[in-house]
Amino acid sequence: MDKNKLDKKTLEAYRKKLLEKQRELTAAYTKNRHYGRESDEGGTQDLADKASSSYTKEFLYSLSNTERNILEGVEEAIDRMDEGEYGTCMECGEKIAKKRLDAVPWATYCVPCQERIEQGIKEEVAD
Repeated sequence: MDKNKLDKKTLEAYRKKLLEKQRELTAAYTKNRHYGRESDEGGTQDLADKASSSYTKEFLYSLSNTERNILEGVEEAIDRMDEGEYGTCMECGEKIAKKRLDAVPWATYCVPCQERIEQGIKEEVAD
């Protein structure tokens, strides 16, 4: 067995976490969309109510952008799992630490590579 590959039991545990996160984000996205429609139909009259409604809507949209990015990462992680590449850093090819995958199961980079990317030292790998 390749030292960079995770065993079947571990992979299934991460797949379960990823699928649960996918369901959670999809439900949150649906709820936010529904709330956005309701606030459009609310017929607010007062200027303060309009401002509050606008702020709430803006907050929900920004939240959904973050959620959308995470959902994309989750789906890509599931694809990497299906391709046998899950748990391997997309930059250096080394195994991603279990602690990192436990915290962020959709992680694509090991901690050292992620830090270099965030510091702008290495360019992110384009898909």
